[in-house]
Amino acid sequence: MGRDIKIAPSILSADFARLGEEIRAIDAAGCDYVHVDVMDGHFVPNLTIGPMVVKAIRPHTAKPLDVHLMIDPAQPFLKEYADAGADIITVHAEADKHLDRSLQAIKDLGKKAGVSLNPGTNEAALEYVLDRLDLILVMSVNPGFGGQSFMPSQLPKIKRIRDMIGNRPIELEVDGGVNTDTIKSVVDAGADVLVAGSAVFKGDDYAATIGALRTAAA
Repeated sequence: MGRDIKIAPSILSADFARLGEEIRAIDAAGCDYVHVDVMDGHFVPNLTIGPMVVKAIRPHTAKPLDVHLMIDPAQPFLKEYADAGADIITVHAEADKHLDRSLQAIKDLGKKAGVSLNPGTNEAALEYVLDRLDLILVMSVNPGFGGQSFMPSQLPKIKRIRDMIGNRPIELEVDGGVNTDTIKSVVDAGADVLVAGSAVFKGDDYAATIGALRTAAA
């Protein structure tokens, strides 16, 4: 593979009644990032985590909080999520009329900046902001709900984005339907950060599941 593979469990699939405990468990199990899905019921048909929850979970792990803002608009809330403890803040190209401005705002807050693309969005949306980016997130399902099946149509896009990145220090993340059956094809296409929600949290042994994902990726 030639790349370090990172596993980022999505807490969207965790038990929210014991969220702190769940985060400590995936941390101990060897996750690299904690992926936080933020949804507004407007840009996507679901409503989830606000800045207060991010602030509440921050003390439970030293791992980077990978905060994915599926909200429109995102710009007014960037500082709130940064102040709450996000390490990486990702906004959607489709939801931001001033994408470059938002990315610069994230950088000015001292955080890593990411852009996410929905399945139907062409990678050309990234062309003029590549040098602002620390992370690109390709959605391999339509965003909004966990447990969906991986869309193989996204593999050629992942490959093209890997080529676009070239030697830039940009991580390529994929979110949606990643499990032990799909992770190898995603990594082969060029991804190096893999979001896994139900694949991790559906079992009781998170360390075994994360280990199985790493093995399957190799």
